[in-house]
Amino acid sequence: MYARSSTFHGRPENIDAGIKFVEAEAGPMLAHADGCRGLSLLVDRETGYCIATSSWETEEAMTASDATLRSMRERGRDILGASMQVDSWEIVAMHRSHHGECCRVSWLEGDVDTMAETFRTVLLSQLEEMDGFCSASLLVDRASGLCCATTTWETRETMEASRSAADEMRTRTATEASGQVVEVHEFELAYAHLHVPEMA
Repeated sequence: MYARSSTFHGRPENIDAGIKFVEAEAGPMLAHADGCRGLSLLVDRETGYCIATSSWETEEAMTASDATLRSMRERGRDILGASMQVDSWEIVAMHRSHHGECCRVSWLEGDVDTMAETFRTVLLSQLEEMDGFCSASLLVDRASGLCCATTTWETRETMEASRSAADEMRTRTATEASGQVVEVHEFELAYAHLHVPEMA
């Protein structure tokens, strides 16, 4: 499984318009794209920081869709009044018990295989024991050594309560992988139709 993420740094006042665009246009269009397994949208209403992620059955399907979907991404950028960065990922882990309303996204650099193994064998079981935990995924870019870990939580309160434990897990994972934590950000899960199968 593969994923393409479009990261937007837009205007906070345009967030609702961006969500409507995804619900009415981008989501339905991707639902009919060959090999696409869905779309999610994360938003930060205070800063205008948004991430739209589509999932794909194969790398070939994701690559083949790029030209067709480029105009849709650019329309989303214009609606949000945003700058845009597009990244491609391999999905190496996904575990979901149920859906939630907010997410924490962590980007780490280091040995990709070590981080993936730690995520699957250590972190998932620890996360499952935490109050309000809903799901977790790990995306990797093997060429750059960058990993993107996302955890989803039932409420913002449970996500905030998990911060201390999450900080410890993240730091330990980066250290074991001879790497570093690049960025951590918390979002509202505004559109949740990313139908990635269990990969834990």
